Amino acid sequence: MAGARIRTGAALTRRSQTVRNGPVTGLLGGSFNPAHGGHRRITLFAIRALALDEAWWLVSPGNPLKPAAGMAPLAVRLGSARAQARRARIKVTAIERELGTRYTVDTLRKLLARYPKRRFVWLMGADNLAQLHRWKDWRKLAMLMPIAVIARPGYDRGALASPAMAWLGTFRRPLTSLRGPERWSAPALVILRFDPDTRSATAIRRADPDWARRFGNAPSRDAVTHHPIPGTAE
Repeated sequence: MAGARIRTGAALTRRSQTVRNGPVTGLLGGSFNPAHGGHRRITLFAIRALALDEAWWLVSPGNPLKPAAGMAPLAVRLGSARAQARRARIKVTAIERELGTRYTVDTLRKLLARYPKRRFVWLMGADNLAQLHRWKDWRKLAMLMPIAVIARPGYDRGALASPAMAWLGTFRRPLTSLRGPERWSAPALVILRFDPDTRSATAIRRADPDWARRFGNAPSRDAVTHHPIPGTAE
C-alpha cells in the first residue's frame, strides 16, 4: 500500500505541475552565514544551465540540522546575501519566517500553494544530497518539484553513494526535461557539473570572525514579499 500511495502522489504531482506556465524559479535554501561568492557563482550557473527566469535565495531563520551557536542574526545574514546577489537575477527572501515553516518540505508545499503559476526547481549542492535522507519527508519533498544537484568538491562521491541517490537515481533526467511546462514533472533529478567552487561559509567565518559587523544595516524589506523584516533598518 505504501508504494501505491507514493505512485499516486507522484501522479498527482505530475498533473499539478503541467498546468504551471508562469516564471521558472530556482530555489536555493540555506543559512547564508555568511553568503559568499560561491553561492552567487553556482546560482548564476544554474540560471544559465536550466534557463531559469530567476532564483530565490531562501535565507533560513534556523536550520534544524545546524547548531544555533555561531549563527548570525537573520537580518545580518540577509544583508550578506543581498550584497552577493547585487545586479543578478537573484532575489533574497526570508519568506520562511512569514510562512512559519521550519522544514524544507513544508516550505516548498506552501510556496507551491502561494504561487500557483510559478514553476519551481529546488537547487542543492552535492553536500546536501549526501545528507538528504536525514531531512524530514525527503521523498515527499522530491515529489513536489524537480531537484537540480550542483557538484561540490569533496562531496560528489558521498552524494552518489547516499540513500537518497539510490532512490532518486531512478528519476534522473536530462536538462531538456525542464525546458517546457508540458514536460515539467516530479520526481525529477538533474545533475549539474561545472568547475567546482571551493569557497565555504565555515572557512570565511574562521578567516574573518567579525564578518557580521559589516551587514548589520540590512535592507528593511523582503525582495519577494516586499514586507518589512524585523531587526533590519528602515
